[in-house]
Amino acid sequence: MNEQRGFQNRLRVGLVGAGSHAYRNILPTMTFLPVTLVAICDIDLRRAKLTASQYGASAYYSDAKKMYANENLDAVFLCTPPHTFLNLTCDAFGAGLDVWLEKPPGTSVSDVEAMIRHRKDNVAVVGFKKAFMPSTAKVIEIFSTEAYEPLVSLLAVYPMTIPPNGKQILRQFEHTNWLQNGCHPISLLLAVGGKVSSVTVHPGERGGGVCVLEFASGAIGNFHMADSQPLESYRFFGNRCHAVIDSDLSVTFQRGIIPDFGRTPSYAPEGFDSGAIVWEAQNCVATLENKALFKQGFYNEMRYFCDCVLDSTPAEKGSLEFALEVMKVYQAGLLSGGDRIAIDHAVE
Repeated sequence: MNEQRGFQNRLRVGLVGAGSHAYRNILPTMTFLPVTLVAICDIDLRRAKLTASQYGASAYYSDAKKMYANENLDAVFLCTPPHTFLNLTCDAFGAGLDVWLEKPPGTSVSDVEAMIRHRKDNVAVVGFKKAFMPSTAKVIEIFSTEAYEPLVSLLAVYPMTIPPNGKQILRQFEHTNWLQNGCHPISLLLAVGGKVSSVTVHPGERGGGVCVLEFASGAIGNFHMADSQPLESYRFFGNRCHAVIDSDLSVTFQRGIIPDFGRTPSYAPEGFDSGAIVWEAQNCVATLENKALFKQGFYNEMRYFCDCVLDSTPAEKGSLEFALEVMKVYQAGLLSGGDRIAIDHAVE
């Protein structure tokens, strides 16, 4: 684990968008990345100037195209509203820059398709933090193990609701909470379960609802929308086992015990090959794994992008292709209204 000051080979980067999210999460994460922050761009030039001064950037702009043209950058980090991403990303590709962009990557499937067409050989990673969480990586590891595969079913519980006027939202490119935050659980489920083949949403009369995801692998997913409840939990079921992500704080791997009904006297038999294993941050010490930047996936997603650029390798995790699958599920959810929507039909 290195700090920014310890890297010999750094990327010269710019940041577009210096609002509260960038200030709270993106800029602090750069402390641990192999980057030199050269310039900051924001529609509020005063904010760009103040932030550039604080973080040691030598230039500030209110026009991203000018920053792309004037500064000798390797890559750019985009942290602006989703309706701005298409132009900002394609302009960056046109300037020969690699791009990290926050989620969601646009307002429609067509936005991401256009980015893919303009990408050429540039690296692009979308910041689906929950797909990059340490807890997500552990679950993927578990269900990639022969003894515990295949993954059979998935359950996500998340405070969410899907608005009923889905077609209108898509026509008008509205920025709803289903777009802004629905991509969090969707990206996690796709990171573990793979591509989705169809989506069916059953809205609840009293709010919330259920979004059923049929995966191409044959697994089935239940995205339970808990509306305004302060609850986030994920469960994954495989061969005689299941794993639980409690928010982003811990992973529990439950293998149970093999009972001899009527004869088994203990729920904790000898040995260590049964029962539960729990991984969680050690909150009693001030180490990196306790920090939200690391637990929630910010560091992993941004470091992965930097490593891909430095190694000149295309992104696989968080790629535009992955983002396209997430956005297909997003659109299918808006179109369902109780009907089963095949993913291919969601983009017509």
